[in-house]
Amino acid sequence: MKIVRFLFFFLLLSISIQAQVLNKVTLKKEITETEIDSVFNDTIALEEIVISKVKLDTESLKQFTILRNRVYVTYPYAKLASERLTALNRGMNSLKTNKEKKKYFKIIEDYLSNEFEERLKKLSRKQGQILVKLIHRQTGTTTYDLVKSLKSGWKAFWSNTAARMFDLNLKEEYQPYQSNEDYLIETILVRAFESGRLINQPPAKPVNYDDLTDYWVSKASKENK
Repeated sequence: MKIVRFLFFFLLLSISIQAQVLNKVTLKKEITETEIDSVFNDTIALEEIVISKVKLDTESLKQFTILRNRVYVTYPYAKLASERLTALNRGMNSLKTNKEKKKYFKIIEDYLSNEFEERLKKLSRKQGQILVKLIHRQTGTTTYDLVKSLKSGWKAFWSNTAARMFDLNLKEEYQPYQSNEDYLIETILVRAFESGRLINQPPAKPVNYDDLTDYWVSKASKENK
């Protein structure tokens, strides 16, 4: 079983809820088809590199390309998660009883099992790690806390414990000022938005990319002295 099955649980609960369609649900496919990064070996470690005006060497460029492909694959799922969470929070008030909620969740579970689960199960270990970070970037909440708030603390605990067996920490946060990999992810996103490769959805917490780049360039300059 692929590790991203745990993330499927979150996407399952974060579909929008509308009480008036509990008995007649029609949902439209909205996940954008994305490429799978199968060209490169999925176990190459990402070194500390800064993307600015510096030309990358061959190995660094290869690593950056691998990371870029992973972001291309996983960002649409994180974007969808944010959209569904917003709709969920808006629509939850229209459901008055637990019976209605359980009935709707069952309908959504059947739909997602048929439409989306197989796609998520194909994600690699590293893609799952990137997806957890991007979900935090887009929602402002870790996947662990999302599961905890939507289901229960017990479910979140066991989901995280099981995920750790596959090097997937559901409590992982997106920290572009602390993690060089996260800075590179932000670089990839900014470029993808500018080129139209990905559709821009503002993050939960705004990121000043110019300031972020200055920070990492300054840090690299100090370390190289």
